[in-house]
Amino acid sequence: MPDDAQCPECQRINEVLSRVGDRWSVLVVISLAQYGTLRFNELKRNLGISQRMLSLTLKQLERDGLVNRTYHPTIPPKVEYNLTEMGESFREPVTVLGEWALRNLATIDASREAYDNNVSG
Repeated sequence: MPDDAQCPECQRINEVLSRVGDRWSVLVVISLAQYGTLRFNELKRNLGISQRMLSLTLKQLERDGLVNRTYHPTIPPKVEYNLTEMGESFREPVTVLGEWALRNLATIDASREAYDNNVSG
């Protein structure tokens, strides 16, 4: 692992990737990339995520400039989310990562099973 002298920006890169590269952030970006503008409950239902975790994830993505939050003062209030321009630029690498995961699910499952059998056996 390079030290700070070899990679002065590594700490910053790590900071950004730890926020935008977590499981829920990636899934929120993929969902918004696929469906466009979604309401909070639509995202929650699509992802099977808890209300608290979705709220935290959306706040982090909004803070990082990847997601827009639009509040409509209707009764009941309506809040919608969509990707910002920067969020759209994140769409391609996240989609590639998601597609890679789908393509390799069976191989990963088989590797895990073989590993678990070797470790426990």
